Amino acid sequence: MTACPSSGAVMIRTHILGFPRIGENRELKFALEKFWQGAISAEQLEHIGYELRIRHWALQRVHGLDFVTVGDFAFYDQVANHIQLFGCEPQRFGFSGAEPDLQRYFTMARGVTSQHAHDDARNTCTMDTRDSAALEMTKWFDTNYHYLVPELHADTQFRLVAQRLLNEVKEAQALGYPVKAVLLGPLSLLWLSKEKGLPFSRLSLLTRLLPVYQQILQELKKLDVQWVQIDEPILGLDLPAPWLDAFTPAYRALKTAGINTLLATYFSPLHNNTALIAKLDVAGWHIDAVRAAEDLPAVLKLLQAGQVLSVGIIDGRNIWRCDLDLALTSLRAVQAQCRGQLWIAPSCSLLHVPYALANDLTVDTQVRAWLAGAKEKLAELKLLKLVLNGAAQSVVADLFANRAVIAARRSSIRTRDSLSVQRLLKLAPHADQRRSVFSTRRVKQHQRFDLPPFPTTTIGSFPQTQKIRQARAAYKRCELDADGYRRAMEKEIAYTVHRQETLGIDVLVHGEAERNDMVEYFGEQLSGFTLTGNGWVQSYGSRCVKPPVLFGDVTRPQPITVAWTSYAQSLTQRPMKGMLTGPVTLMQWSFVRDDQPRTATALQIALAMRDEVTDLEQAGIGIIQIDEPALREGLPLRRAHWDTYLKWAAHAFRVCASGVQDDTQIHTHMCYAEFNDILPAIAAMDADVLTIETCRSDMALLDGFGKFNYPNDIGPGVYDIHSPRVPGIADMVRLLQRAAAVVPPERLWVNPDCGLKTRSWKETEAALRNMVEAARTLRTRST
Repeated sequence: MTACPSSGAVMIRTHILGFPRIGENRELKFALEKFWQGAISAEQLEHIGYELRIRHWALQRVHGLDFVTVGDFAFYDQVANHIQLFGCEPQRFGFSGAEPDLQRYFTMARGVTSQHAHDDARNTCTMDTRDSAALEMTKWFDTNYHYLVPELHADTQFRLVAQRLLNEVKEAQALGYPVKAVLLGPLSLLWLSKEKGLPFSRLSLLTRLLPVYQQILQELKKLDVQWVQIDEPILGLDLPAPWLDAFTPAYRALKTAGINTLLATYFSPLHNNTALIAKLDVAGWHIDAVRAAEDLPAVLKLLQAGQVLSVGIIDGRNIWRCDLDLALTSLRAVQAQCRGQLWIAPSCSLLHVPYALANDLTVDTQVRAWLAGAKEKLAELKLLKLVLNGAAQSVVADLFANRAVIAARRSSIRTRDSLSVQRLLKLAPHADQRRSVFSTRRVKQHQRFDLPPFPTTTIGSFPQTQKIRQARAAYKRCELDADGYRRAMEKEIAYTVHRQETLGIDVLVHGEAERNDMVEYFGEQLSGFTLTGNGWVQSYGSRCVKPPVLFGDVTRPQPITVAWTSYAQSLTQRPMKGMLTGPVTLMQWSFVRDDQPRTATALQIALAMRDEVTDLEQAGIGIIQIDEPALREGLPLRRAHWDTYLKWAAHAFRVCASGVQDDTQIHTHMCYAEFNDILPAIAAMDADVLTIETCRSDMALLDGFGKFNYPNDIGPGVYDIHSPRVPGIADMVRLLQRAAAVVPPERLWVNPDCGLKTRSWKETEAALRNMVEAARTLRTRST
């Protein structure tokens, strides 16, 4: 323990748990897409990854971090990295082992089908001719990041394939950087996996997995790595007793590798799992002091002399400037009690925030001063370290500037709108109730639309072509006027409507050509939001989103989607579905204000979007989809808080949806999350039709809906839109037959898993053609 010369307090060290890997200007996204298109080679892609890593390590050192973090970089997903690291690629892909690792990696991530097989000499990507669906993808805890789900069988074997990680360590060391390697912990890796094949407990595989973890730790020790961060975020969950009991022997086994391990938890309080701290053979703990500040007193008492305590004091999930005065007050109290080394860090990986925001000129000028991306959070860490290590005089001006920013935000009139506040206070008790029960509404809706059995539709978006993006960019640069932009988008809408009619789809959508993103588009037109120009964060693979910043009270100044949807309806006699994003998703997928309860923010958005719903209905749109894919994501990780959240989240949706007549059909959509444990809350939303992603789980997610006897109509996705693989008609028929075995066929809809924005028209039309034929096959068999 090193003492501070001026105070005798422990010296502070700084580190981060991970850094945004996409690059300052989304270099990784564009490189991946070029590689998948065959425009660059595997060697070129690897070189771009190397350049990004060294750039990010240099930034960490410039900001005074005591270690650079190695192992947080991934070409697609960090969990997928561990599938390869531990040699447990699913056998169903038929890998021989001779294929390049990138080929196998992207096959697991994106799937492969014989019609996409190719032999590209530059990419050395010779695909096998069998059909292989991609790994299932689901949300990383309660974030909007998606991870690839490992598939484990009772006979799964593990082996160390560590060259990529070890090479990255060597890269950092060659540049003279002290390294802290990072691994996903063995218990979290198993917990986040899925069991396949004959029934077994994946926890039983721990005894096979631990020796391979020991091997990687030993290899890192040989490279003179001093610290390994092992992430066990499942300690913030309500774990079954056998899983909790497994931690102590597991970490006793890992200690034999003889390397310092920092066990990291984040996103949720430890609560009753805190007692494990005294039992585990680790050299230190990282605690999320933003989401789980209540853990700190207990952890300080249990921490053994000489152990490291890493305090995640800067919010790694949101973009508001850290109140340095508050942070310093908390840290000084910890510093005074700490019996070992004290490190400070962001609460979790900075993967979940943009690279930088301070110079983003797109952001509202006043609001921009309130924001901090990953780069600015590194600077905040540096300031905290200097002050706590006795160098406060050197950063007096920075501290005053921070104090002024925090005060300005708290006192700003920009965050308050009296009309929004008053409307919320006057909300009628019955505002969240439809006029009639579902059975009555269903009869009226069938009379109005007269749809066939197994009606077909899509989730909303159609391919965002280069032509669409170019028109939008020209409009933003004022190179295309409003009339020119409207005509360009109407042309795209007309094309999309025509293609759907040709394919024989029953309920059409306008395709969302005018929308950059399902959340950003609405944030741009609702008060209380501001947009960033380059505030990208990774959602999965090359998919990046640019969340709006929700800084104040929300209102809807004018209709948003009515004109576009009405134009689309004028082109067809078939029902046109209005497409909206729901209040919970608009809030959850924004960087949301932290100065009022989320319940109030969600209801403000619900009321604003309720106005849009009723305006669509008055314009003659009889089917309206209000997407809520983030409903499950917003669920607190601790079950004790579930009921409260689910009650207000479902209430917000109903407030948004319930201002319409009985014969207006309300749809909602959810995807890439486990829903079976919240089915009562989903039913309480009372949407007439629910569409869900089920293809990657082979309809397994639907089983719970059947057991629950879900009361309303449901559309289980019959193909995975995140993969270039186009499934055949027989594949879709099989999935629909499985769905019809658990849900009454008369209540089944037919649709893709999610929107089609990221796919090409060639893929889209081929898949939708098969989807329509599959529905027709089911209609024939049911008559």
